[in-house]
Amino acid sequence: MERTRVVVVGGGVAGCVMAKGLQDQCDVHLIDPKEYFEIAWAEMRATVEPSFAERTVINHSEYLSQAHIITSAATNITEREVTTADGRCVGFDYLVIATGHAGGPEFTRSEKLHKYQGEHDKIKAAKSVLVVGGGPSGVELASEIIFAYPDKKVTLVHKGPRLLEFVGEKAGKKALNWLISKKVEVILGQSVDLESGSNGVYHTSGGETIHADCHYLCIGKPLASSWLRETCVRDSLDVHGRLMVDNKFRVKGHNNIFAIGDITDVPELKQGYLAQGHAAVVAKNVKLLMKGQSESKLATYKPASAFALVSLGKKEGVAQMMCLTLSGRIPGMIKSGDLFVGMARKNLGLKSN
Repeated sequence: MERTRVVVVGGGVAGCVMAKGLQDQCDVHLIDPKEYFEIAWAEMRATVEPSFAERTVINHSEYLSQAHIITSAATNITEREVTTADGRCVGFDYLVIATGHAGGPEFTRSEKLHKYQGEHDKIKAAKSVLVVGGGPSGVELASEIIFAYPDKKVTLVHKGPRLLEFVGEKAGKKALNWLISKKVEVILGQSVDLESGSNGVYHTSGGETIHADCHYLCIGKPLASSWLRETCVRDSLDVHGRLMVDNKFRVKGHNNIFAIGDITDVPELKQGYLAQGHAAVVAKNVKLLMKGQSESKLATYKPASAFALVSLGKKEGVAQMMCLTLSGRIPGMIKSGDLFVGMARKNLGLKSN
C-alpha cells in the first residue's frame, strides 16, 4: 500500500519538528534551500561565541533519517504539487507551509559556521560596536557582546520609545536598566543612517554622532511569503503577507494544505516554542486524517497568552508572564545558560550536547 505523502516547505523550527514527527509514518519530503536547520533563537550568542553554533546549526540529514530532503527553494504550489527552483515537481497528499522569515545567503552548514567565525573575529577586534534595533534580537546581541567583552564600548540605538516593545513596559525598563548598568549606551527614539556611515562614524536622526568599528542591524526579517502570491494560496494571504488559517492550521480555502509557525496569522507572539506547538497539532491531525477520522475528531489550537523570555548575557534575563514581570537570575536560570538548545536538540532526537 502506498504511503501518504506529506510535503513540508521550510526548514525552520516548525517545519523540522513537523517532518521529524511524521517521517516514521508517512512519505515525508522536506523542501528547504538550506541543507541545515538552525536554532534561530540562539543566533545572537553564536555571533559572539561561534563554538556555540556547532550545536545550533544542524544538517537536516542528522535528524531526518527516513525523510526525503530536497535542497532547493519552492517556487510554486498547486492543489497537489510543489515545484522547486531546481525543476522538480513533488506531489503531495498533504502540504505544510512553514517558510517563516527570509534567511541569509548561507546554504551549507560550513558556510554558516564560517560566517559566525567571521562575525566573532570582527567583534573581538573591535573596540566599539553599534547595535541597531531594540527588540529581542538587538537587546540579546548587545547583552551577549557586553557579557563576553565588558571593556568594549557598545551602543544600542532604537527608533521606538522603549526597548522590547512587543511586551509590557516593565520588561523593557528592566532590560534598559540592565544594559545601562553594564555601561551600554542606549539611545531611544532615534534611527541611524547606516548607509551614510564612513570610517566608523554614524549619525542618528537626532543629530548625535556615534563612533563604532562595526555595526549590526537587528530588526525584524521579512516574511518568506512573497512567492506565495503567485500560487494557489494567494487568496489566503492577509495584508501582512501571512497565511490565514483556521484553528486546525488548515489554510483557509484548502482542505489538504496547512501552515504553521511565523507565516500564519495566529494572533500570538511569534516564538520558536509556539511554532513547535503548531507542528504538534498538525502532525496529530495528519495522522487522524490518514486514519479516516471525521472533522470533529481533529485537534484544535488556541492562541497562547503573552509570554516572553529575553536573555541578558549568560546568567540573567527578563521575563513577562501575563501581568508578572521578572528580571535577574531566575529568568536567567530558565533560559540564558543554554538558551533551550539542549531541549531543542532532544526534540529532534539528537544528543543535547
